[in-house]
Amino acid sequence: MTLSRRKAIALIGGGTVLAGSASAAGFVATRTPTKALEPWRLAGGYSDPRQRALSYALLAPNAHNRQPWVAELIGVDRIRLHRDPALNLPETDPFDRQLTISMGCFLELLRIAAAQDGYTAAITPFPEGGDLIVADIVFSEGAAPDPLADGIMDRRSCKEPFEDRPVEAEVAEALMPYADIVTDPAKVAQIKALSWEAWQIEAMTPRTMKESVDLMRFGKAEINANPDGIDLGGPFLEALMLAGQISPEAQMNPESQSFKTGVAIYEEMLHATRAYAVISSGGNTRVDQLDAGRRWLRLNLATTLSGLALHPISQCLQEFPEMSDVYARAQSLMAAEGQTVQMLGRLGYGPQTAQTPRWPLEAKLKNA
Repeated sequence: MTLSRRKAIALIGGGTVLAGSASAAGFVATRTPTKALEPWRLAGGYSDPRQRALSYALLAPNAHNRQPWVAELIGVDRIRLHRDPALNLPETDPFDRQLTISMGCFLELLRIAAAQDGYTAAITPFPEGGDLIVADIVFSEGAAPDPLADGIMDRRSCKEPFEDRPVEAEVAEALMPYADIVTDPAKVAQIKALSWEAWQIEAMTPRTMKESVDLMRFGKAEINANPDGIDLGGPFLEALMLAGQISPEAQMNPESQSFKTGVAIYEEMLHATRAYAVISSGGNTRVDQLDAGRRWLRLNLATTLSGLALHPISQCLQEFPEMSDVYARAQSLMAAEGQTVQMLGRLGYGPQTAQTPRWPLEAKLKNA
């Protein structure tokens, strides 16, 4: 998670960690993990239309940035999409629901990218009945462009405090085809309290916190070497690392200043919210979860084109035992009878944040 320029200036610009403005400027200028961001620049730069579409699809949002997809090219017009079980999140996502939703995001972005190229991507979900072969996709010529494609390269998950301004009624109404948009102050306050309670449970449960800490990539070198998981980069955090104020060990210690600073940052962020987006489904099958991911991707592109920021907050929807009470209350609060809340996101006006690191396409092809 690259933190804001405001926080970087507060620490580095003030000289707390780095002495001298020239040193600080040089340090800031060299902290971008260029290699890990290369897939954004290379998107679309392939001769095979399937690879062109895949190169955009791998930019899709996904749980803990695990990027669980593996694509197998078959013949001249097919893709078989797999989910890599080695990238599971057994503590926070014990039933692989969030990872399946992530695969839905990938599939919808693939479909949109293919359409921009004039191809229909016909998707058959779970063709062999299990959940690790996620889809068979057949490309054929003849598709109209999807207007949401204009948001692909600017799409982000904004993990920053939002401006203290409401989401206007007409903007919320325009997003209703994609999700339930919650702007009522009383309900917003309920969801806000629930999301903060859930975040604290995950952070204070050692095994769930360790799952996240194990996936943290500390600084430019680690991010470039492993462009998945939770990227802790940028000048602010790398300055803290150089000063010995942040480390995996400190992130696991609730008494450390590093841990307490992280709590304060997340508390500020989660409370700076005036609206939420909720995606529910009539069931909770793998197909329902895949569809929820496709809808979330479309919502994310629509919010981008509307000038809004979207941030998925999944803690209160996680299904490990310590979260069971909060999970039940979240479902009761946000889902209609017989439905399951699949995705919850903060919605508002936030800064344009950095691109998220990605593995290159070649690393995600089964038969590259």
